[in-house]
Amino acid sequence: MFFERPGGGERAILVHLDGQDPEAREDPQEFLELARSAGADTVSFVSVSRHQPTAKFLIGSGKVDELHDLVKAEEAELVIFNHTLTPSQERNLERAFECRVLDRTGLILDIFAQRARTHEGKLQVELAQLEHMSTRLVRGWTHLERQKGGIGLRGPGETQLETDRRLLRVRIRQIKQRLEKVRSQREQARRGRKRADIPAVSLVGYTNAGKSTLFNALTTSEVYAADQLFATLDPTLRRLQLDDVGPIVLADTVGFIRHLPHKLVEAFRATLEESSNADLLLHVIDAHEPERMAQIEQVLAVLGEIGAEGLPMLEVYNKVDLLENVEPHIQRNEEGKPERVWLSAREGQGLELLKQAVAELLGEDMFVGTLRLPQRLGRLRAQFFALGAVQTEAHDEAGDVLLAVRLPRVELNRLVSREGWQPNEFLEQHTLQ
Repeated sequence: MFFERPGGGERAILVHLDGQDPEAREDPQEFLELARSAGADTVSFVSVSRHQPTAKFLIGSGKVDELHDLVKAEEAELVIFNHTLTPSQERNLERAFECRVLDRTGLILDIFAQRARTHEGKLQVELAQLEHMSTRLVRGWTHLERQKGGIGLRGPGETQLETDRRLLRVRIRQIKQRLEKVRSQREQARRGRKRADIPAVSLVGYTNAGKSTLFNALTTSEVYAADQLFATLDPTLRRLQLDDVGPIVLADTVGFIRHLPHKLVEAFRATLEESSNADLLLHVIDAHEPERMAQIEQVLAVLGEIGAEGLPMLEVYNKVDLLENVEPHIQRNEEGKPERVWLSAREGQGLELLKQAVAELLGEDMFVGTLRLPQRLGRLRAQFFALGAVQTEAHDEAGDVLLAVRLPRVELNRLVSREGWQPNEFLEQHTLQ
């Protein structure tokens, strides 16, 4: 990784700004969770009421002096702000406090750096870190400067700051090229799944809503799941067999958060495309979270950024075991289609209801009926069996094969058109679902 952070346990003071603007205001409880997830040892939490941020420190000079004394008294190694700081504000605060200062974006980047497991995930985090750092380079190597002129000062004509910036640009370009290759590989895999008519279902939702726990419960996988923010960073795909639909691909993706840094959305575009190209989104919501409506709005905002706002969606209200008098159930709209599923992934309650709802939504264009195949079409018969679409087989008096099948209509059309026939030429009887 580009940045090496201490392994955790740093003594940190958390500074939360409480302003009047509800749009800019962050959640203090979420801030504490972020710091805990990063491995910080919180020694003090300071709430600052500030309606007009200052250009130099963000907070007032009196509060800066107060925090400086607190840093000395608590022997803190780090001050974390629950707000985005400009590069100059960050530098000014570090000089005032005489310790490292981190803003909300830097904190989230640090958590991502700890969670990345795969090569792709590490590349994406490094890209976001480099782009964040490129605005925070300072002239710290002036002893190597060769631009002043004069005896002994003539040289290559490039300051160390400019060299650093050039090296950063080169590395950013290299990572983007690698990620573009990853992107094309993912696109190729998606095209292969589309050709095979395997529906893609993607889990999306606010961080720590229980996506990975649900993913593990549905697919009997062992994806890392924990009660912390951004436990999942690397996307995981698994095949899942659903009654009446057949195989689907289920994707577990990175969680969203309020004011998710735009650099992260850009860096993780290759990963997030798993969601924007899905046939169905499962929006996992923490039913026990008091701020769940704000979290839902934030998830929808990020989905809009990646071009996934118009996709079919099923809301999954998780953690019903923490609610009183709520049993797992399916909520339907006026047309009778599943709209919400209430369940508990940790307790394994309501999983069959979720599978049923997903099958209903994906299986809307299913063909269910009996096909009459002449004996010469034995190869076509074998293809129906290979797909697992045949429910029963029989023969009529003329020796034709009668296959009771259930499969997506697009798959039926593809198989039959290869033989130069129309589907209704094979039709014995059918019902549509």
